Amino acid sequence: MKRIDNVFLISVIIILLLVIVGSVVPNWLENATALAQDFISNTFGWYYLILVTTFLIVTLYFMFGPMAKMKLGKPDEKPEFSRLSWLSMLFSAGMGVGLVFFGAAEPVSHYAIQSPTGELGTDQAVSNAIMFTAFHWGLHGWGVYCILALALAYFNFRHDRPGLISSTLHPILGDRVNGPIGKTTDIIAVLATVTGVATTIGLGATQVNGGMAFVFGWEMNFWTQVGIVAVVTVLFLASAWSGLDKGLRILSNLNMSVIGVIFLLLLAAGPTLYVLNIFTNTIGEYLQNLPRLSFRIAPFNEENRQWVNDWTLFYWAWWISWAPFVGIFIARVSRGRTIREFVTAVLLVPTVIVFIWFSVFGGAAIALEHNGVAVISDFITEQMLFATFENYGFGTLMSYLTLFALFVFLVTSADSATFVLGMLTSNGSNSPPNRLKIIWGVLLSATALVLLYSGGLQALQNTLIIAALPFSVIMLLMLIGLIIVLTKEGKQLTKEGKEFKKPKA
Repeated sequence: MKRIDNVFLISVIIILLLVIVGSVVPNWLENATALAQDFISNTFGWYYLILVTTFLIVTLYFMFGPMAKMKLGKPDEKPEFSRLSWLSMLFSAGMGVGLVFFGAAEPVSHYAIQSPTGELGTDQAVSNAIMFTAFHWGLHGWGVYCILALALAYFNFRHDRPGLISSTLHPILGDRVNGPIGKTTDIIAVLATVTGVATTIGLGATQVNGGMAFVFGWEMNFWTQVGIVAVVTVLFLASAWSGLDKGLRILSNLNMSVIGVIFLLLLAAGPTLYVLNIFTNTIGEYLQNLPRLSFRIAPFNEENRQWVNDWTLFYWAWWISWAPFVGIFIARVSRGRTIREFVTAVLLVPTVIVFIWFSVFGGAAIALEHNGVAVISDFITEQMLFATFENYGFGTLMSYLTLFALFVFLVTSADSATFVLGMLTSNGSNSPPNRLKIIWGVLLSATALVLLYSGGLQALQNTLIIAALPFSVIMLLMLIGLIIVLTKEGKQLTKEGKEFKKPKA
């Protein structure tokens, strides 16, 4: 119990200090995070690009390698959830708010505000905008999730180790994972999770506020966002209390249905042929340019390099900081799946959905501006999606449904995070106590509000990039350990010609 208490107490103390500093001296926190973020982006940008691309390459190797038929669990185990519920939970936890928040805003920004290539408002800018957006939300990001989730599921369900980040480092560190090194690893994972999810709650709250201001004329300010976060907190704590197989499964299935309705309405009411052509074109340009995009750091063009810092490096840090949260959650709901089935579902299915999503939402928004119908880029980021809806049929209905979906995405993301944080601070228990989930739920909301108070969206992004750096080192060690163990067992599986049973320790 001492180890559990220490991880929990140290993590809580650090988070509380952040909350207090942000409340008392918000300007100092904003300036300090901005300086640190700038240093990390300029100094370690190359490292982020190489690391995330490596994750993707290794994930594809696991999918097609000799270990592909290996189960994440015992050889005779069956999956706990149906495939549809499983995919819904993966998608809701892994994307949720960000997909809605950036659905129109990111493509419009690349097209008309801050171009990745310096070319604004042209036909080529349209193609670039959708391609770069798909790059940020596609294979690379889900490859990050895959690596961490595979490691956790493998060691937890196949070798009966605790569901902790530190357990995945056993091939590298041996029994030292049971001491201070392991404890520090789990604390870093907790801090990365809190930062990543708090950022998402903050982004979601600002977009809900922006949508309500656009649709209902509400005030858009910090105190309105406090009210939104308070309502969301009550809802996700109630869901967390009801358990994973009840509240979260039901909410995930419900929200995927709502998102599907919004998508179909915009596809029907918007420039359908235009977005289908963009979708097809994006696939070709993405596949053709993937190697170049993966390592694009623009060292000789200051403007383009700043774009890489503001967008690509922010996203890679966001995916990494979300990895302990989403990875643990994905691992928890994926018991009994084979590695090939797991990678296909976690890597390829969401990527296809992302391509379709941004082609429809981004294409519909850009079409308005490109054809001179409406200048979507004049709106603030939080309102670009609602401004897009206004110019198409079913616009009011889509806005109402989007507000509802944002609320539910916030609830499911925070609910999932409280479950994961409870696991990390209860020695990896697959059924963490409700009291821990409640404590972490309150701290998540408090952290999100303090970051909003101290500098809005920029403070959220700065803190995210800072928190991701130390955890990226842990993920690199996890990757090395996973390659060592899976390659060894995969070879034995191939030799025996059947599912490899767990070896003696």
